[in-house]
Amino acid sequence: MAVIGQFLSSIPWWAYPLVFLALLAIRDISQKKHTIQHNFPVVGHLRYFIESIGPELRQYIVANNREELPFNRRQRSWIYASSKKENNFQGFGTDQDIYSSGYTFIKPALLPYKLPSGHPNIANPYICPSAKVIGEYHNRRQPYLPKSIINISGMSFGSLSAPAIESLNIGADKFGCYHNTGEGGVSAYHKKGADVVVNIGTAYFGVRDDNGNFVMEKLIKLCQDNPCIKMIELKLSQGAKPGKGGVLPATKLTQELAEIRHVPLGKDVISPASHSAFSNIPEMVDFIEKMAEATGLPVGIKSAVGKLEMWEELADLMKKTGKGPDFINIDGGEGGTGAAPPSFADHVSLPFVYGFSSVYKIFQKRDLNDKITFIGAGKLGLPDKAVMAFAMGVDVINVAREAMMSIGCIQAQVCHNNTCPTGVATQNKWLQSGIDPALKSERLYNYMKTMTKEILELSHACGYEHPCQFMMDDVDVAMGDTNKTQSLRSTYQYQKTPVKFEGFQKLLDSPYLGGKNAH
Repeated sequence: MAVIGQFLSSIPWWAYPLVFLALLAIRDISQKKHTIQHNFPVVGHLRYFIESIGPELRQYIVANNREELPFNRRQRSWIYASSKKENNFQGFGTDQDIYSSGYTFIKPALLPYKLPSGHPNIANPYICPSAKVIGEYHNRRQPYLPKSIINISGMSFGSLSAPAIESLNIGADKFGCYHNTGEGGVSAYHKKGADVVVNIGTAYFGVRDDNGNFVMEKLIKLCQDNPCIKMIELKLSQGAKPGKGGVLPATKLTQELAEIRHVPLGKDVISPASHSAFSNIPEMVDFIEKMAEATGLPVGIKSAVGKLEMWEELADLMKKTGKGPDFINIDGGEGGTGAAPPSFADHVSLPFVYGFSSVYKIFQKRDLNDKITFIGAGKLGLPDKAVMAFAMGVDVINVAREAMMSIGCIQAQVCHNNTCPTGVATQNKWLQSGIDPALKSERLYNYMKTMTKEILELSHACGYEHPCQFMMDDVDVAMGDTNKTQSLRSTYQYQKTPVKFEGFQKLLDSPYLGGKNAH
């Protein structure tokens, strides 16, 4: 040993890197898997390294403030600053191309709405309930009036980490919005105080038998044991991958997740593309009515939009029978928080403005719009986008990625790899350990407050007390070239059905606010 040690100590330090590089070169030349490394030994590795950090280089160095997708740096900065109670203003005017096709203009009134003495928003500028009671028209036993027009969209425990779900729920409780579970089922992290909307997808996680079939008794018990559950959402499809089921790889499946979802360990968890509990529109409506009757809760549907024939059939059936979903959640094709094949995420289903306007007009023709609450999702978590959605007929907005960013997501776009560097979208315990729910829940709370306050301020600037009062003529769209601008009404060829609104205080006095009273 002494001889070996003496020999090694006699070798100069710079020889070790040379030996390593020589061995690496031999390895590169002898392998055939990577042509670049074979043809350019050693230096070929730089290509893969630079490619691996390419997104970060573009995100922080190369791209300008308005270039990145899905959320550019300016949008992310506003969310981050709002969540941290930092300065979220901008100086020296807009840096956007306001003449570009598709640019939206919100039209202010000559004299803005002035809050009268004693108005609730004077004492609290962050409260704004929905203007519609969900489930009242169908006489559900427990109608629900959302305490907030902005709420948390469906993101499953499994796709998101436990500390992330817990942070969202605690923040939602503090602010007063509801928290949609996503199709992964109700976990302990969803029970930190917020109102909960149970999302039931094609795999029926948490309310299924060993073969993946829906079990009504489990849903009834779930709702009875958890009074925080205020609504049920039947997910038909989602914006990122409509017509395709989700996959939770076996490597991400923990014992806790398996118990919540009622699935076996060691296997990929695959959600079917279609429901087994029904196969056509009449059967779906019957299924909705059975869940509503069994639980007493409002039941709605969530879907992306493509072909319209079945939407027409649903509207006709609802008009004829007086039965059907209490709310309709339209998810735009630009949405998506988890993993999806690029062909689906990029090309399948319509963007929100096209999808929502198409569906809204179908129900409007049957005089059903005042009987349904419309929920919108798909990159609507910024004040200007929200106002546009309200003007088009949306009653409530769900936010997903914006909520994720408020608790730390940096748009690394590795949700599908289980390597989320911020711990938000991973089951890696080490990466999760960086999330402090006490701090992150406060960040979500701050974002929700700022978002609501700015929507209300935009409403007041346009002469309205509540965003439900926005109409299609209040927002213009730049058409490009020499077409100048035209209103949303001219662009999408309909006028929103006016929402019955009798004042802010009446909403706050509603016996159904937060689902606190039942029939």
